[in-house]
Amino acid sequence: MPTISYFYGITIIMYPRAKEHNPPHIHAITPDCVATFDIRTGELMQGKDFPGKARKMVVTFILKYQEDLLEMWETGVYKRLEPIR
Repeated sequence: MPTISYFYGITIIMYPRAKEHNPPHIHAITPDCVATFDIRTGELMQGKDFPGKARKMVVTFILKYQEDLLEMWETGVYKRLEPIR
């Protein structure tokens, strides 16, 4: 499970596509919660207890790097992305 980015205590990972399912998504992990977000829409798919402030930061990250994230999902070639500030 490649770590794509880390910011404000949130780790962003993406599992290899062969082990995952559509829609394209990332996993966001905090010390207390795990959530799954759709890369195309930023929608929270799983993890309804994921904190609101952290949720907004993850959506901001997705919007900033949407093309890169979709490319990683399609190709399986992962890269580290700069954290949001």
